[in-house]
Amino acid sequence: MADEDRNHDEPVIRDKRRIDPETGAVRQPAPEAAGDEPAAEGAAPQPEETDAPAGASDDDELTVEDILNAAQAEVQEPSDEHLADLKRVTAEYANYRKRTEANREVERERAVGQTVAVLLPVLDDLDRAEKHGDLEGDTPFATIAAKLRSQVEKLGLTPFGEVGEPFDPQRHEAIFQQPSPDVEVDTVADVVETGYTLGSTLIRAAKVVVKTPA
Repeated sequence: MADEDRNHDEPVIRDKRRIDPETGAVRQPAPEAAGDEPAAEGAAPQPEETDAPAGASDDDELTVEDILNAAQAEVQEPSDEHLADLKRVTAEYANYRKRTEANREVERERAVGQTVAVLLPVLDDLDRAEKHGDLEGDTPFATIAAKLRSQVEKLGLTPFGEVGEPFDPQRHEAIFQQPSPDVEVDTVADVVETGYTLGSTLIRAAKVVVKTPA
């Protein structure tokens, strides 16, 4: 029996992996060797030992190692399609960040605007007091008024509405119109209530008297 065992051929081990583990390239199927002729009719096929997993029926089945090798090769040399996808995702993320920053700034202005809106009646009283001369000189009332105006300006609140500026229906609210031969376009003749903006947000339109061309 020992002599017969030594005379048997050594088992043949074939590498049937579809992807080369060293290069990551897909292997082309090798032509059948001359000696690999089909077995004679009625003869039982001889089993061959391979490194394919148990239950593999043909060369199309990939092993986990094949998939990992292919992924590694793709990382080392990404395809044009994957580069295009990467550029697209990067651009979409950049646009998302811009939109997020813009929305955050709008929400900040809206929140601050709601806070300073409660101070507008106080600022209106200061404007009326100033027109009546109550804020002249170095009085405590004038000092308090100056501090309050300075603090709301630091929050970004900006007053607008001046006599002589062109009437803008987007920023001005006309409460009275009077024809005048002195103007060629609608012009602010008097400011009844100052308007305010906070950044790009209109907090309140200015109430004005408008001169119209006669």
